[in-house]
Amino acid sequence: MWALLKKEINGFLNSLTGYLVIMVFLVINGLFLWVLPVSFNIPDYGYSSLDGLFVIAPFVFLFLIPAITMRFFAEERKTGTIELLLTKPLTDFQIIMAKYLAALLLVVFSLLPTLIYFYSVYSLGLPPGNIDIGGTWGSYIGLLFLGAAFVAIGLFASSLTDNQIIAFIIGVFISGFVYVGFDLFYSFDLLGHVDLFIKSLGINAHYTSMSRGVIDTRDVIYFLSVIAIFILLTKISLESRKWERKK
Repeated sequence: MWALLKKEINGFLNSLTGYLVIMVFLVINGLFLWVLPVSFNIPDYGYSSLDGLFVIAPFVFLFLIPAITMRFFAEERKTGTIELLLTKPLTDFQIIMAKYLAALLLVVFSLLPTLIYFYSVYSLGLPPGNIDIGGTWGSYIGLLFLGAAFVAIGLFASSLTDNQIIAFIIGVFISGFVYVGFDLFYSFDLLGHVDLFIKSLGINAHYTSMSRGVIDTRDVIYFLSVIAIFILLTKISLESRKWERKK
């Protein structure tokens, strides 16, 4: 498993893919936070806050993470190397986790440079340090969990097809629905008290809760459950390919 994980990470670092992902993430967020005349622009906002980053970043991840994960199984299926991979002395779970952890590490690498934004806002505060540190770290943890959930969804999408573009579209659609779809349904106010439960099924409700700076066990369990469900679905998808081959 660790050899496969190392291979996947080297695949990112020895090509432009990994660096391009990090650069795109930083440039898009940097433009909205520091350059473009929008409500998230920190110098124009007048307050030492990184709230804009934690509003924009999920939507950047919504497209960026499926772009990372779309090749994981789709490319292997198209080239036929998936057959070789599945015959190695590794379980399906180990293969999935190696690819999952590789993509998750890339997400972590893309978040680390944004600490420069945090330091800048921390220093620009009046007085310096006048920033909600608890809320900021809570938002970072929430964003990491959100990225981890998107990686699991993207991995599942990649296991469904041998076409990377289709895997990307499926990944974006499922991630988008799980992120804001339940909130959209809640806004229609169709089922009374049940609507609140439906809203709690979406990522955004738990991500917003973490952004307040209080890490609730229920939010952590929710994210771990979403990750586990989609990893399990990926495993089932791979196993179904074995059944088809045996037929």
